[in-house]
Amino acid sequence: MKTLGNAIRKALLTGDPYAKVMATRKLVRDWRQGRLETAFPAAMPERPVWPDSLTLLPPSQMPKRGKGGSEKNRIALWHSLAHIEFVAIALALDMVGRFGGQMNLEFVSDFLSVAADEAMHFALIERKLQRLGSHYTALPAHDGLWEAAQETAHDVAARLAIVPMVLEARGLDVTPATLNRVQGQGDHKGAKILQRILDDEIRHVRYGTKHFTAWCNLYEKIPQNHWKTLVEQHFRGALKPPFNDSARSAAGLSRDFYDAVA
Repeated sequence: MKTLGNAIRKALLTGDPYAKVMATRKLVRDWRQGRLETAFPAAMPERPVWPDSLTLLPPSQMPKRGKGGSEKNRIALWHSLAHIEFVAIALALDMVGRFGGQMNLEFVSDFLSVAADEAMHFALIERKLQRLGSHYTALPAHDGLWEAAQETAHDVAARLAIVPMVLEARGLDVTPATLNRVQGQGDHKGAKILQRILDDEIRHVRYGTKHFTAWCNLYEKIPQNHWKTLVEQHFRGALKPPFNDSARSAAGLSRDFYDAVA
């Protein structure tokens, strides 16, 4: 029987966006149907393979994106969202492939479902870009999200603290304003995509918080205190309000985690 770890490695080393989406969907489906052994014999790559045509820039060199409703600005917005979701596929797969062997089956199941969600989000946004006359890789993107993965590749607690509980939680904060702006431009289909992403991201952050808290309880650490320590050690940015407290609370991420760090 083929292993889940090898299937994840193969998907991470697939650069073509369509092929990566299909490989992700297939491995999640195969695992759920018992066609993949839950084993991780293969080391995860240090970096996934990105599309050959994608230009990656440091965040400081990214062109500023306008906030107006011009077609150019709309394309830039959806391209940025497409890149976030494309990297999120790799982040979820790497979470399982790198740490699944030391965690339980619930951890594996939860983050494979995240990977499937992110693949679906990317596909929705890519179709949106094509309707706007563009496509993913048409514009440059930044590499900051994967830097967080490299920074936390040694420690599942650090990865949980930074990726779902900081980066994805930030999505809960900023997506409602983007949704309202898109809705205000009369783009109701675009707003539906963003609402679906927001609803799913609440669940993703909940998975991160749940497994981080369980890990802390296992190793007799206070979750809020250990999270703050890991954020100070591994997160290079700053946690800035405003926070979507209601969405964060629905995800199990209470204010006593992030108030003192903001």
